[in-house]
Amino acid sequence: MPGNALYTDLSGYYDLMCADIDYRAQSHCVHRLQQLFGNGGKRHLDLACGTGPHVRHFIDAGYQSAGLDINPPMLDRAAQRCPEARFSLQDMCGFSVSEPVDLITCFLYSIHYSGSIERLKACIAHVHDALETGGVFCFNAVDKRMIDNASFVSHSARHADGLFGFSSGWHYGGEGERQSLRLRIERTVAGETQVWNDEHPMVAVSFTELQALLAPYFEVHVLEHDYEKLIPWDAASGNALFACVKV
Repeated sequence: MPGNALYTDLSGYYDLMCADIDYRAQSHCVHRLQQLFGNGGKRHLDLACGTGPHVRHFIDAGYQSAGLDINPPMLDRAAQRCPEARFSLQDMCGFSVSEPVDLITCFLYSIHYSGSIERLKACIAHVHDALETGGVFCFNAVDKRMIDNASFVSHSARHADGLFGFSSGWHYGGEGERQSLRLRIERTVAGETQVWNDEHPMVAVSFTELQALLAPYFEVHVLEHDYEKLIPWDAASGNALFACVKV
């Protein structure tokens, strides 16, 4: 099952796959970053919004929230979860908005779905164009130089369709601008197990390179990947939160 087949074909299980993610903590952290660095506005856009869990939290926090994604089944589920929100089928590397927004988010390392440095540059430029002055672009990223190819994160969850096991991990070959996200899904029903393996192509970038790409457009703040407390990145860890202010 090549490419993004799992993302498409198993969209009904996407929330189950992400069941261990604390969407509330992530959304609240970015809300704090908007209060700290931003213009105080409440117009929000979530890139690669998936089924809309982050959008739900921002709406509940008083934002006028919207989302975009390239996957129609995901957007259908997002619209069911957040009927108040506006969702659009758009590529985050080539999107447009009807009016400027105050906060743009891209959670779950989805910025890497840009796929190449050129497309990442295009994403950054479109975000800048879509933001109001003083608006904030928040996302998380992984530094290609610090990827451990042997490291995987795993969890299991029970569903009406069976017992599911999920694991994911980054892989980087050591050079170039491509890394991948490797996924494995197991479903066990009545003692029989099905296995899906998938590999999503991602853009590989170091934090030094990423800051250089952002610098022409934003005042960039790099923070530790900790949604409970806001502290500067220690320049040693391989994951970080970026808060980028349009000046």
